[in-house]
Amino acid sequence: MRDFAGPDMPRKPLTFDGLALLWTLLFALFTASAQKVMACPTGCHCIQKSGMTVVQCMSRNLEKIPSDLPRDTVVLLLASNHITHVPNHAFRELHYLQEVDLSNNDIETVDVGAFQGVSDSLLVLDLSNNHIQSVPKEAFARLRAKISLSNNPWHCECTLQEVLRELRLDPETVNEVICHTAVQEEYAGKPVIQVLDSGINFCNFHHKTTDVAMFVTMFGWFTMVIAYVIYYVRHNQEDARRHLEYLKSLPSSSQINKDCDTISTVL
Repeated sequence: MRDFAGPDMPRKPLTFDGLALLWTLLFALFTASAQKVMACPTGCHCIQKSGMTVVQCMSRNLEKIPSDLPRDTVVLLLASNHITHVPNHAFRELHYLQEVDLSNNDIETVDVGAFQGVSDSLLVLDLSNNHIQSVPKEAFARLRAKISLSNNPWHCECTLQEVLRELRLDPETVNEVICHTAVQEEYAGKPVIQVLDSGINFCNFHHKTTDVAMFVTMFGWFTMVIAYVIYYVRHNQEDARRHLEYLKSLPSSSQINKDCDTISTVL
C-alpha cells in the first residue's frame, strides 16, 4: 500500500535532479540576460579588451548611430561612415561609455540632448572632419571629455564662442578649428582660438548687428508714420480747399434776399 504524507509530515528534501534543473533554469536566464546586454549591432564587431567592451563600427556605411548598442560599451568607434545627425539621447543607456569616435562622417547637426546621460563618464569625443557649422550652446553642457572639433566648416559667431568657452578642446587639434565663415568676413579662414585670443568678441558683433537692425526697423516705422501724416494733412487741405470753393460758389444771403424782394415787387 502507498504511503501518502499528511499535511503535518515533513517534506522530502530536493533531490539531485531537482537541484540540477533549478541551476539549469537560473543559468539559462543569466545567459539570456547577458546575451541581451552583450548583443552586438548588425555589421559591427564587439570585442573584450582589457575588461572593456569595444564596439567597432568603422567604415560600415552606417547612416545613423545604432540604437542597439551593448549597455556595457566603453569604447564606441563609428568613424568613416555616412552619419549625418547626432540625435537626442543617442548614448543614454551607455553608462560606462568613455570614448566616442564620430570622425570622418557627414554630421551636420548635433541635438541639444545628444550627450545626455554620458556627461560624467565620457572622456574622449572626436567630431573632427564632419560638416558641422554650429551647435546649440547646451549640446556639450557639463561634458568633461577632451573634444576634437577640427576640420569642420564652422561659422564663427557668438554661440560658437560661448560653446568653446565651456569645452576642453583637444590641444593637438585646437588650431585646426577654423572659421569657415564669420560674422565679420575678415576672420574667415583663421583659427577660432587665434581670433578669440586676439581680443575679438563675436558676441559684441551680434549685439551691434541687433542694435542696427532695431534702429533700421524703428527708422522705417518712423518714416512710414511721417509719410502718413503728410499725406493725411495734404489730403485734408485739398478737401478743405474744394469745400471752400464750393461755399464760395453758393449765392450769398444778401443776394438771396434781394432776389426775394424783386420777386415780391413783381408779384
